[in-house]
Amino acid sequence: MIMLPSTVRIYFCTRPTDMRKSFDGLSGLIQECFNQDLLSGHLFLFVNRRRDRIKILYFDRDGLAIWYKRLEVGSFEMPRTTDPNGLELQPAQLTMILSGIDMSSARQRKRFRNAC
Repeated sequence: MIMLPSTVRIYFCTRPTDMRKSFDGLSGLIQECFNQDLLSGHLFLFVNRRRDRIKILYFDRDGLAIWYKRLEVGSFEMPRTTDPNGLELQPAQLTMILSGIDMSSARQRKRFRNAC
């Protein structure tokens, strides 16, 4: 499982993204989809239309970094949502997406969640 500090949030842009976009193009999408500060240290995920490529953009203390993965076979499964722009993921959901786990058959048991 991916271990992130509890202050780091994970935002997933549900709109298909042109994977030719780099730092500046993805930065614009962060404002458009989430209205979040790029320099907050949060992770911002983007996938292409075929869902076989994923980019994660984040600020790493002194600069922006992009993590990019291309699948040779198959596609990433995306969580279902009614929001056309994006949603917030839990670290376990990010792990399942990157590992190819079918999220529709995975169940999460009840856990306490802070309201903020």
